[in-house]
Amino acid sequence: MQPVITRIGTRGSPLALAQARQVRAMLARVHGVAEEQIAIEIFKTTGDRILDRPLAEVGGKGLFTKELEEALIAESVDIAVHSAKDMSTALPDGLAIGAVLEREDVRDAFISLKYGSLADMPPGAIVGTSSLRRQAQVKRARPDLEVVGFRGNVQTRLDKLGAGVADATFLAAAGLKRLGQSERVTRLVPVEEMLPAVAQAAIAIEIRADDARTRGLVAPLDHASTAVRLAAERAMLARLDGSCRTPIAGLAVLAAGKLRLSGEVILPDGSEGHAAMVEGLEVDAERLGLQCAEMLIARAGPAFMRKLA
Repeated sequence: MQPVITRIGTRGSPLALAQARQVRAMLARVHGVAEEQIAIEIFKTTGDRILDRPLAEVGGKGLFTKELEEALIAESVDIAVHSAKDMSTALPDGLAIGAVLEREDVRDAFISLKYGSLADMPPGAIVGTSSLRRQAQVKRARPDLEVVGFRGNVQTRLDKLGAGVADATFLAAAGLKRLGQSERVTRLVPVEEMLPAVAQAAIAIEIRADDARTRGLVAPLDHASTAVRLAAERAMLARLDGSCRTPIAGLAVLAAGKLRLSGEVILPDGSEGHAAMVEGLEVDAERLGLQCAEMLIARAGPAFMRKLA
């Protein structure tokens, strides 16, 4: 039996496992080893356990990463694979992002068995979502619709839709593609209509900061332009003190060394929202993130920011 060369920690949802297996396959290919030499350890996180309340009521970002990060610190695993949008902007002491994979389609997917788009839904129709950002964006665009909580993994939410709990929902297009369920998409929503969550569609590999061996293992998987884009978005989010209790959206686009970052803050009920956009060099990604955040804070004003807090 060949020796295990590294251990990956992951949540047990179908999407999380698909992402962990993608990382395992890439590591095996890059380093010329059998996939069986890369172990996958499954953990149940706080976010997986709490299904009866909106995540916004029970804490900020980190609900889907806490137990994995504890396992990293305890050296029970060497790598934790996350959906990057689930990660806190301030990582626990001793941990670092070792690599990010090339970003997938960043758009949200509108899914309905009845309607072709959000605009097609009649007044009073029900949208189900577990995302405070999506809730705020829906209410901003269509205050005449009802929004209800929609917890659970991708399949659970699709099942709820089929059972008539809601008339429509939104999911990340990237997650559906990774699960081989792109055919479930009714409409891909342009980012001009619905700006995605910060770091949406990116997979992050978290490691111990002082683990040079693992850093070397994952380094070939790092996608440089995705890393730059996420640096800008996460810097903006950190300055805004963003969590899953705060409806914040952001997207950085990179072309020919130039970076454009769009950001948005909205009250949860959709009654007020503010947007900003900055452009600059990719080497200034984090500074641009902070600049965009400061513009949003200035435009929104103290009263708005107090409501978010």
